[in-house]
Amino acid sequence: MAESTAAQPRIAAFFDLDGTLIPGSANIPLAKAAFRAGFVSKRELALDLARNVSFMLRGASDDSSAKVRDRILRGVKGHPASEVESLADGFLDDLVATITPTMRAILDEHRAAGHDLVLVSASPTEIVQRFAVAAGMDYGRGTTAGRDPEGRFDGTLSGPFCYKEGKAEVIADLAAEHGYDLAECFAYSDSISDAPMFRTVGHPVAVNPDHELRHAAVAGGWRIVEVGRLRTGVESLRRAIRATAASPGAAWSRGRRVASRRRAQPTGDA
Repeated sequence: MAESTAAQPRIAAFFDLDGTLIPGSANIPLAKAAFRAGFVSKRELALDLARNVSFMLRGASDDSSAKVRDRILRGVKGHPASEVESLADGFLDDLVATITPTMRAILDEHRAAGHDLVLVSASPTEIVQRFAVAAGMDYGRGTTAGRDPEGRFDGTLSGPFCYKEGKAEVIADLAAEHGYDLAECFAYSDSISDAPMFRTVGHPVAVNPDHELRHAAVAGGWRIVEVGRLRTGVESLRRAIRATAASPGAAWSRGRRVASRRRAQPTGDA
């Protein structure tokens, strides 16, 4: 029997970082490293740490996320990218080691299924990319700062702020660049701020979701995984991941139907 020559759809699993792959916030060690390198003042460090404590207690907000973004852009202006990348030298390995065992197992399931592993975060692309590589993922994409002709950061953004609708835009761009079929792709996050990202893929997964995301996940029929002592929802998710490798055509059809239904439903996204 002749083998089918039809190209199988290319699939990616997109992972948020803070509160999803890792239990805390990568911005805390990043803020401390930026202070030690002279990028921020002691007052700005204190503000960043306070915002990150708030993030861990109550989740991200549009205002705090925008303030951190603007502070980072001001701080790196005039510096070459290599200086920003080097900020991770003192904390990267320790941060990667905090990936929870449950999420590490999910990464392994996607790798075994032949899926690309992509990290998407509002943090600077230079840091996100380094974390992704160190964690054994394919690549990472975050908020990308603009550069002048000499290769120094110019204080502007080059592309969208990788947060809420901006993160969904980044993922759509990556799909066009790498040929991903988004109806078959997976997305993981803990926050309602990533509802736009969830709507772009056929397999959204809420990880230890905040209250608003849990409500949206139940309403939208999205998978929910509890990481930690509960460890619920993991086995059914593993079966779904394996199904995309065992029968990609069937998974593609299911993803199309789910994505179509989801676009017709409100998600409760604020």
